[in-house]
Amino acid sequence: MTSPDLSLEVSLSPTFHDCDPMHVVWHGNYFKYFEIARCALLQRYNYDYPQMGESGYLWPVVDARVKYIRPLLYGQALRVRATITEWENRLKIAYEILDAGSGQVLTRAHTIQVAVDAATNEMLYLCPRVLWDRLGVEVQ
Repeated sequence: MTSPDLSLEVSLSPTFHDCDPMHVVWHGNYFKYFEIARCALLQRYNYDYPQMGESGYLWPVVDARVKYIRPLLYGQALRVRATITEWENRLKIAYEILDAGSGQVLTRAHTIQVAVDAATNEMLYLCPRVLWDRLGVEVQ
């Protein structure tokens, strides 16, 4: 199995509305940051949500895990790194939220998406070939 670099980083900064009165980012907003990075990563391969639908597949997130290491704060400059780590049976994307200045890892996470045939609503046990082709990976 061969693969190109399947990572991408986006820069962002938590807004006032993402935070509690102590200026700490609410836990639910971490998933918004992961979604921003996931969409940018998939757009790189011309397989973001519109293209997924056009290819006949839905890709719901069926599992998400977060490991908080340090809090994110209002106005803090962040980098969110998204890396595709699995693509054969499911699409697993790992995330790291890093402090933009120090590079210190603040949070680690992953999401798992599965392919669902849009015509039948059946979950697939292997990712469709269109994903592998878009990523430029070879699967044996």
